[in-house]
Amino acid sequence: MKEGKARKLSQCYSFHGHEQCKYISLKMFLPFVVLSCLITLSISAVPEKSRYTTKYDNINLEEIIHNDRLLKNYVDCLLDKGRCTPDGLELKKNMPDAIETDCSKCSDKQKEGSEIMMRYLIDNKPEYWNPLQEKYDPSGSYKKRYLDAKKTEVSVEPIVKS
Repeated sequence: MKEGKARKLSQCYSFHGHEQCKYISLKMFLPFVVLSCLITLSISAVPEKSRYTTKYDNINLEEIIHNDRLLKNYVDCLLDKGRCTPDGLELKKNMPDAIETDCSKCSDKQKEGSEIMMRYLIDNKPEYWNPLQEKYDPSGSYKKRYLDAKKTEVSVEPIVKS
């Protein structure tokens, strides 16, 4: 670098035997570097896909299904008719988004649990399912998908020896 140009970066190249250099002022170059770093950091800080908390994934759904008082309490919570447990509040908060996005932010365990619970309610507790559907899925899209899938399921009858 030449004297007097100590605070500049240079890029030199050779063209047909003649060397030429371009000087870039650090005052012009530094903001570009800082901006590039900030953009990279902001992009990497955004999660690819946010997920619902898995804090309540180990709730015993069989216990809820087989205890009408517990089941009714959860339904009342979701319908704004009763008090909510912490896991009920979490479910209530995420329910509209989960239905809208077909549970895209759910863990595998949450997807499995919601399928079990909704199928149980549709098949066994329409008095609970119908108001929930009215509030959270008024188009009935989930029930329609479930019933269509149920039609295509193959059931195998056990072989009875005579």
